Amino acid sequence: MAVGRNSSILQPKPLGILISTPEQKTFFIAQFILRFLAIIFTVTSISVMVTSRQSVKIFGFNIEARFYYSSANKFLVGVEAVVCAFSVLTLVLVLYYLLRRGGFQPRSYFFLFMHDMVMMLLMISGCVAATSIGYVGRYGEEHMYWQPVCNHVGRFCNKILVAVVLSYLAFLAYLALTSLTAYKLYVNS
Repeated sequence: MAVGRNSSILQPKPLGILISTPEQKTFFIAQFILRFLAIIFTVTSISVMVTSRQSVKIFGFNIEARFYYSSANKFLVGVEAVVCAFSVLTLVLVLYYLLRRGGFQPRSYFFLFMHDMVMMLLMISGCVAATSIGYVGRYGEEHMYWQPVCNHVGRFCNKILVAVVLSYLAFLAYLALTSLTAYKLYVNS
C-alpha cells in the first residue's frame, strides 16, 4: 500500500518550544540555566573533593589527609551525587514538558517547588556539615584542645575549601530555583 505525499505519516512533527509569553520564556531559560549550573557545580565539587589528598611528614611520621577520613566530607559527596542525579533528571523533565507538552500545568509547579526545596535542604545540610569540620580543621577548637591541622596539610585544606564553596554555589542555584518556582506558584494562584 503506497502512502501519498500529503500523508500525515510523512509530515515531521515540530520540536520547537511552544512558549506563548515572554514570562514563560524567561521562566524556562532561568530553569534551564540554574539547573545546568547546579549540575556543573556539584560535578566539579565532587571531583575536587574526591581528588583532595596530601601526605606530609611530621616529627618523622608520615601523615596522610584524604577527604574520606571525615564523615562530613563523605556526607557532602553523597549529597552532591544525589542532587546532581536529580538535577539531571529534572532538567530532562523540564525540557520534555516544554518541548512535547508546550509548558507546565499549574500542578507541575507545586511538584517542581517541592523537589527544588528538598534538593536545596539536602545541599545546605551537606554544606554545613563540611563547613563545620573544615572550620575545626583550619582553626582548631581551643576549648577542646583540638589543634588546627591545615597549617600542616594546607594544599588539602584549600582543595576542600574550593569544593565546599562550589557546593554553596549549587545551594544558591537551588535557592534561586525554589524562589523562582514559589513565585510562579504565587502568580498562578
